[in-house]
Order: sequence, then C-alpha cells, then structure tokens
Amino acid sequence: MFDPTAFENIKVVIEGEIYDRDLSGEIKVVDRNDWINTAKLSRKYEISFTVSGYNDKEIAAIMTLEAGLENLSAELLGSRSANHLAGCIVGISFTMLHRNEVQVYRSIQEGLEDIWGKDREIVQSVQVFPLAESQRIRNFARVSFNRLVYEEQIDDLTEMIDYMVDSVNKLKKLLDE
Repeated sequence: MFDPTAFENIKVVIEGEIYDRDLSGEIKVVDRNDWINTAKLSRKYEISFTVSGYNDKEIAAIMTLEAGLENLSAELLGSRSANHLAGCIVGISFTMLHRNEVQVYRSIQEGLEDIWGKDREIVQSVQVFPLAESQRIRNFARVSFNRLVYEEQIDDLTEMIDYMVDSVNKLKKLLDE
C-alpha cells in the first residue's frame, strides 16, 4: 500500500469536515471539482458551499487546494533540500451578487479584513452583465496566504472553515443593508 501525498491527506480532511457540516445542516455544499492536469502533473481541488438558508447564486464560499509537480516530487523523493515544497497552496474565495457601488466594495474589503486580517492579500474582481436589466454584478473576492500549507497544519485548515462561514454570514449581512 502506498502512502498518500500531503495534498490527498489535506483534501480528505477538508472534504470530510465540510460534508460533516453539510450533513448537520450548518452549510450546504453547492459544487465540488477535482482536477488532474496530466500535461503539468498538477492537482486542483475545489469545494463550494453556502450557509444553510442562503441562496448559493447570491453568495458562496470556495476553498481551493492546489499542488504542482514540484510539490509532489519534493514529497515523493524526500530530498531534505526540497522538503519545504512538500505541501499545497490553499485559496479561499467568495462569490456574491450585489449593487455596483464603490461603498459596497469597501464594505466587503473591510469585512473580510476584519475576519482574515489586514496582512492577508484580499483581491476583488468583478464580472459585469452589461445587457442585463439588473444593475447587479458578480464579485469574486479572494483571500491569499502566499505560502504553502503542510499536513501538520490540517487543524488550522479545519478552523478556516469556521472563518469562511463567519465571512459568508458577515458578507450576507453587509449586502442586505
């Protein structure tokens, strides 16, 4: 039997934690993707959810795990010089529909900084529907950690799910104002 990679171990724990919360009724899983890129020998896993009772088309949270060839080879080859690469990249993002107003973007930025900290890079990007009758836009807000996450930090990742739920609740409250 082979030893699963850090990516696989982290993915299983995150997926289990999120689905446990889905089963308890706290959140609702709305999408899941698991990609393998055979040309670049990389993996990407993405799971999306919203808080129960919310419309996932209006607001959702997304956790992404990514590992490339350098991460896999560092782990499988066990080289001491490359051991620091034996992890994966974790991304947290939120998608939401709202009015296209500068103050809404500022409120979102401040709300996410309150939860995730000002030292995190939080980038908002917008998708506009120019021919739609509604003046609402889709905003993608991404929280970046700019570092690899390792198996030893799995407990921190499960705690991140709490922050994601808090973020969805806070964003929903801001957008309803």
